[in-house]
Amino acid sequence: MSESVATSPQYEDGTRTQPAIQLVRLRKAFGDVVAVDDIDLEIMEGEFFSLLGPSGSGKTTVLRMIAGFELPTGGAVLLQGQDVTRVPPYDRDVNTVFQDYALFPHMSVQRNVEYGLKVKGVGRAERQRRAIEALGAVRLDGFGSRRPHEMSGGQRQRVALARALVNRPKVLLLDEPLGALDLKLREEMQVELKAIQHEVGITFVFVTHDQGEALSMSSRIAVFNNGRIEQVGTPREIYDNPTTRFVANFVGTSNLLPAELSQRILGVAAAHTVRPERIRLMSSTDFRPPDFVSIDGVVEDIQYLGAESRVRVRLEGGAELIASVSSDGLAGAAIGHTVHLAWSRYAAVAVAESTNEGET
Repeated sequence: MSESVATSPQYEDGTRTQPAIQLVRLRKAFGDVVAVDDIDLEIMEGEFFSLLGPSGSGKTTVLRMIAGFELPTGGAVLLQGQDVTRVPPYDRDVNTVFQDYALFPHMSVQRNVEYGLKVKGVGRAERQRRAIEALGAVRLDGFGSRRPHEMSGGQRQRVALARALVNRPKVLLLDEPLGALDLKLREEMQVELKAIQHEVGITFVFVTHDQGEALSMSSRIAVFNNGRIEQVGTPREIYDNPTTRFVANFVGTSNLLPAELSQRILGVAAAHTVRPERIRLMSSTDFRPPDFVSIDGVVEDIQYLGAESRVRVRLEGGAELIASVSSDGLAGAAIGHTVHLAWSRYAAVAVAESTNEGET
């Protein structure tokens, strides 16, 4: 479901922030392949905005068109209200951080950070001052004399970030910058990036296929599928109220209740989704709140994940539901046993079919 231009976020006093980026009917085709299909989007000043989607969904192509590395087939890119669709990358007030960092191995960290300023003709003293300031902003005070190979992956990533920030861009574009890091370091850098963005206050546009990254870091998220935007919203809106089956399935784990099953359980003949953590395992004697619905099924599998376990239950007719429950609260569930599944009817969210062909 392609979404129109997103509503501008508001401050507490009701005033609206200003758009840092506006994409107007933006389209990109490579021969017969449409990579980006007439999307409209506003990204506001100071947002940490994520473009989230699987490989081939169009998110990186959108980022490259914002940066100026790709020319749109149609539509427009506006930065601070100015049409920059045909403006070359070096004349746009944006900088890009890539996954591979692209640092010069023969230069010190400080010289790497200074490089862009040197190309612009900034004097030596000013270059040094701003480079030291940028390294401080990314928690690398005192690292200026080191070479990239003497630093960890996370430190190199921060050098690349400092090199982009030193130019004081209005917008910073980040193309899966954490993809090369191991899980623990990636999680640490998520916290770091979010804190840095908050401190420097500029607009970050972050491309990722990792829904956990997007949920934990973003002010808002645009979920991409086959060149279109399925949904735009805050992390909580995207997770708790997905508007399409694709969003429900791609962002986290979800149970789909087809229209026939929804009619049977909820009394509504429309597709719904229920997050596994909203479902409880209950005994036949447990109290059920008035707004709860329930259904019985047979346990097919129990996946132990430490503090929680995922219980896969087969219903009459062959449908399956997954419940994520505390490992201490399995209520005697075992493979082959009949269990009672229950959840608040308000936890079931109606979802539409995606309008995008080739939905996964």
